[in-house]
Amino acid sequence: MKIAIVGAGIIGVTTAWELVSDGHEVTVFERRGAAAEEASFANAGVVAPGYVTPWAAPGMRGKVLRSLLSSHGAIKLRWPLSTRDLGWMSRWQKACKLETYLANRARMQRLAFYSRTRLHAVTEARELSYERSDGYLVLLRSKREKKLIQPGLEVLRSAGSVFREVDADEARLIEPALNPDTPLEGAIHLPEDEVANCRQFALLLKWEAEALGAQFHFNCDIAPLSRAVPTSLTLASGSDALQFDAIVVCAGLSSAALLRPLGLRIPLAPVYGHSVSAPVREPLNAPRSAVMDERYKVAISRLGQRVRVAGSAEIGGSPDAMSPAAIQTLYKVLHDWFPGAATLQSGIQQWKGARPMLPDGPPVLGASGIPGVWLNLGHGSSGWALSCGSARVLGDLIAGQDPGIDLEGLGIERLSL
Repeated sequence: MKIAIVGAGIIGVTTAWELVSDGHEVTVFERRGAAAEEASFANAGVVAPGYVTPWAAPGMRGKVLRSLLSSHGAIKLRWPLSTRDLGWMSRWQKACKLETYLANRARMQRLAFYSRTRLHAVTEARELSYERSDGYLVLLRSKREKKLIQPGLEVLRSAGSVFREVDADEARLIEPALNPDTPLEGAIHLPEDEVANCRQFALLLKWEAEALGAQFHFNCDIAPLSRAVPTSLTLASGSDALQFDAIVVCAGLSSAALLRPLGLRIPLAPVYGHSVSAPVREPLNAPRSAVMDERYKVAISRLGQRVRVAGSAEIGGSPDAMSPAAIQTLYKVLHDWFPGAATLQSGIQQWKGARPMLPDGPPVLGASGIPGVWLNLGHGSSGWALSCGSARVLGDLIAGQDPGIDLEGLGIERLSL
């Protein structure tokens, strides 16, 4: 089939790879000047399937309120708040019921474990070499945090994650550069999880897809789809229509506007995250892989010769306005755990990205209900962890094959509930 993909983030690139590998004629359109320039650009890079869970969870509203009152809270509201943001928060609150949360968590984790397997298979088959390392360590600063995380460990057990509870001494054996002056009660070690450079992987896989015949077109802002001819594409600035057998929408936040003329209402909202990447100053003072500060929800990752610190979740505000408070928290957590690890005087990259999130958590994956239009969107902060699996599932669905994974609750019909 002749298939168009709208969007060349990690979701669009992995989708292009799977479809061109299946023998389809694939053309990708991206409004930015290169692949993986938005949410995929400088995220934390952690691939930890057991930690892929919905925001909408019992007790989450109280956690959000406490976070809003803390100077270094992980979740913040920023002004202005749009009607889209307010509507999203209303639907998010309704999805915080225990039964809804458990179902959505299971959906996301099934896809996440499948996706990690697919990531490794693609990496091995194509002999891709990108910045990555094994292991993930969740740091617990106090006895209270150690107690509060116990329900989370039950989640890991039920998901089939391999992990160990370790004391402070063993945590420092796993990550020898951890600052001995910062209180550490213990940690959770997940040896099968990993950190990897999402954008590097996306660029490498793009080249692999091009080698098989996929075409990528950049600086192409696509107009909303037409109800009369939903499988045709035109530029927002005006152009002749291009006809395809199928269209896959992987355009992140832009997906909602693209699909609206078709009568599809996708409740996507941006939840902004920040990161700081800096050159390693002294390798012995830097992390070996990735750690997560459980209190501040900040990840510190080793990506080649750089350290990346990533965190924060902001609803509202401007996509172009960096939050000084969020950046300050990232620097604080880096200094707490790995002082002297990075060169902070030059070569620093500060980044803010919008995660395209749905209120209840899981992405929407599969047929749209409009003939020829397919969806792979709404992965939120888990896009990297879910990308390879989502792409393979979509390839199987388009081919009319059994994906070999339970897709209940991942279709467009979920959004009408």
